[in-house]
Amino acid sequence: MRRKFTEIAFTPEVKAAQTQYGTREIYENFVQQGITEDLLTAQEIEFIQARDSFYLGTVGSNGYPYIQFRGGATGFLKIIDEKTLGFADFKGNLQYISVGNLLESDRVFLFLMDYAHRRRLKIWGRAKVIDDASLLSELAVSNYPAEIERGIIITIEAMSWNCPQHIPLKYSEAEVKAKTEPLEARIKELEAKLAEFSNK
Repeated sequence: MRRKFTEIAFTPEVKAAQTQYGTREIYENFVQQGITEDLLTAQEIEFIQARDSFYLGTVGSNGYPYIQFRGGATGFLKIIDEKTLGFADFKGNLQYISVGNLLESDRVFLFLMDYAHRRRLKIWGRAKVIDDASLLSELAVSNYPAEIERGIIITIEAMSWNCPQHIPLKYSEAEVKAKTEPLEARIKELEAKLAEFSNK
């Protein structure tokens, strides 16, 4: 069973580079022995729902790629079904580069990072812009202070998990707080006991 992402990413030029650097045979076996990776499983769903940001790649009519950071509340990238994702496009710097690029090509690339656990997920897909009020309400994020301009619906064509090599270990403010709160509570407890002992 062929891995779908290799049908997109392994162009003739990429295969030529793999041959030149001695990895073509390795990756041909990798391609043939893998799963298709074009349908969301419980693993991808859990990972996506835990993200509060991702990077969105589009391509302009001049051939240049463009990458934009997308952030929001945890889980703002919604799971619609096993082949479809969607998110509310919040009002930003008003350049509309990603939206404009989608008028030329619907091809997109999503790069999702989990620095705390050194994991990353790559998603290739095709996107469409929506402004239907009923659909936008499904993509809305509760208690998030941002104006929704439109929605983006992405049909997944392929996915791939990357290895953890070279991913720096980083924690968000919420993750740091979760790790330090028990320590701070213990410090206060010990300080209270020390104060009680000193007053005797």
